[in-house]
Amino acid sequence: MTVATPTLSAPNLAHAVSADVLRRAAFAVGKRLFAAVAVVFGAATLGFLALQLLPGDPVDWLLGPSMTASPTLRAQVRADYGFDRPVFEQYLSYLNQLLHGHLGSSYQLQQPVATLILDQLAPTAELAVAALLLALFIAVAVAVSTAGRRPRLRAGASTAELVITSAPQYWVGILLLTAFSFQLQIFPVAGAQTPAALVLPAITLALSIAGVLSQVLREGLEAALTQPFIVTARARGSSLSAVRLRHALRHAGAPMLTLTGWLTGSLLGGVVPVESVFGRPGIGALVLQAVTSRDMPIVMGVILLSAVVFVVISTLVDLLHLALDPRIRTNGD
Repeated sequence: MTVATPTLSAPNLAHAVSADVLRRAAFAVGKRLFAAVAVVFGAATLGFLALQLLPGDPVDWLLGPSMTASPTLRAQVRADYGFDRPVFEQYLSYLNQLLHGHLGSSYQLQQPVATLILDQLAPTAELAVAALLLALFIAVAVAVSTAGRRPRLRAGASTAELVITSAPQYWVGILLLTAFSFQLQIFPVAGAQTPAALVLPAITLALSIAGVLSQVLREGLEAALTQPFIVTARARGSSLSAVRLRHALRHAGAPMLTLTGWLTGSLLGGVVPVESVFGRPGIGALVLQAVTSRDMPIVMGVILLSAVVFVVISTLVDLLHLALDPRIRTNGD
């Protein structure tokens, strides 16, 4: 006795496939949103705890070191800013402010933190994008030209990458300033008024990133060049350069793409010494001034900005992974 297996008609099958695709898409979006909220929440919580662990009285940070105040005034300031409340109550109040889109006001500048950050965001974004593009160009050029080449050439490139990655960024910036600004007088010493003023800061920030990316990309290229599809491409008449650029580079790009996303999310930390050395306006200069004057709302605002940037970059990296490797689309996660 045989049992008939039910079959789906074409419309029902299409509807089932569409429902499954929508279910997976909704799950992926929900997972990404949950991760984004968790990252921002974690950054806010860690920043608040770090603020509580700092030595000193926050009232002194508000009033400034040069101002003497009576006990009555200090008590009034403490009550106005909620410093007299329990720490957990202050934490809940801070989260409530964040949910309403309020980052607080600067202690010293007496302006909204969001306004101060937005005013300084453009120069920092300009520097970060220029440095990232330059780092990617250097990394791809160095890795493609040295992967699988003569051992001496590869060893020389690896040594140079190790040196430039280990060197402090402020030290590299000072060397570039001394050579190209003070002696040769090719580029401006400080400021951000002209495109030429962006060259040296972008190079300073890009070199350490390029050193790491080129090492990762070279290893991926050398592993890809040993794969069978490379032999097949060569047998079809493709030149070695074409095989490197069209096949091996795409195969080796996934690890570099992941690392690029992580490094891009941490660029805000790297711009602080670079903007300070070159006297550029931006988030780095704002953070340095805030840390010096204990202006903690600004520091907290920049921490949250870094978390949001990291979430956005991670999302873009995931989308690029889908474009590079279509096999990921079939993953049920």
